[in-house]
Amino acid sequence: MSAEVPVSPRRGLPFGVRAVPREVVPAWLPPLVSIGAIVLALAIGAIVLALVGGDPLAAYGQIARSSFGSIDVFSDTLIKAIPLMIVGLACSVAFRMRLWNIGAEGQFFMGAWGASAVVLIPLVAEDTSRWLVIPLMLLAGMAAGALWGFIPGVLKARFNVNEIISTLMLNYIAIAWNDFFIFGVWSEGGFQMSKTFPKNAWLPRLTDYADYVDWFSGLTTHMGLLFALVAVVVVWLILYHSRWGYEIRLIGDNPRAAQYAGVPIARHTVLVLMLSGALAGLAGMSEISGVVHRLQGQISPGYGFTGIIVAWLAKLNPFVIVIVSILFGALILAGREIQPSGIPKMIQGIILVCLIASDFLLRYRVRLQRVERLNA
Repeated sequence: MSAEVPVSPRRGLPFGVRAVPREVVPAWLPPLVSIGAIVLALAIGAIVLALVGGDPLAAYGQIARSSFGSIDVFSDTLIKAIPLMIVGLACSVAFRMRLWNIGAEGQFFMGAWGASAVVLIPLVAEDTSRWLVIPLMLLAGMAAGALWGFIPGVLKARFNVNEIISTLMLNYIAIAWNDFFIFGVWSEGGFQMSKTFPKNAWLPRLTDYADYVDWFSGLTTHMGLLFALVAVVVVWLILYHSRWGYEIRLIGDNPRAAQYAGVPIARHTVLVLMLSGALAGLAGMSEISGVVHRLQGQISPGYGFTGIIVAWLAKLNPFVIVIVSILFGALILAGREIQPSGIPKMIQGIILVCLIASDFLLRYRVRLQRVERLNA
């Protein structure tokens, strides 16, 4: 058990503050702490905006209008939220076993590359049915992401290499790998992008079905949303309704007990990082096929790193990840409307800092304690 953390009282005050370790964390506390972290972050952001001469209420109002102001802009918000949902799930799976996968960004890029390879090598004829091309792209993207998770998994399981370092370094290799193809092998006219995919490699959008449902007209949300929601259910079933998921959670909560119970920790390390990588690869496939429609360098505004914040803010709950992803998708989308455009990123950073700091409240109860002073 952790020792109490005393804090000396300030001179002249009759009380002090001490932190008492929690033995049990109430179920209601994590969501309350997360909400409190967001509120505090928004308050700090408002103070910063006010100090530099901005209008916090106007800025936050514009963020809300540009992300949720109509069904059309909400559709655009969902497009930004889709990769965050899937990457958030990827991070949460690894984090649940206390494997710190910081490589979701690289796995995202590899997933995009794998999906693109189906079209650009090509592995299928150009007139192949969409309903065959898209599953092939999905499998190729997930396989490429899983490979990028397999490497740090083996390094961790066999040689105890710190997965934070290995996954982080693999991000740069994945981006360089993509650059090799978009600047050379698959470059269109020497530009840093491939040719546009044929229409049979595009994920269907809601607006494509406007002939059947009138209000779908103009809505650009694509089939990646379905992939994300299915992934949420699958991850939830794995983690909370399967033996493998129980063993993953057991390793994360108490690795010594898991080892004593005969749980194969090394094998699970490899498999969990592969699953995490496959999910991040699915996010890359979804973005490249549903939004960008070609392989290029700027396909991610940092989805892999923002997904870490999403997973942590959702307390690794697959269903809460959906809600948090929509909120962060709104911040990313609002970056196009708010000047300077760094304001949404600043808010994301403040949320992350507040979120990390708020973990203290989950581990300790803060109490005021009267201090008895001796007479001089």
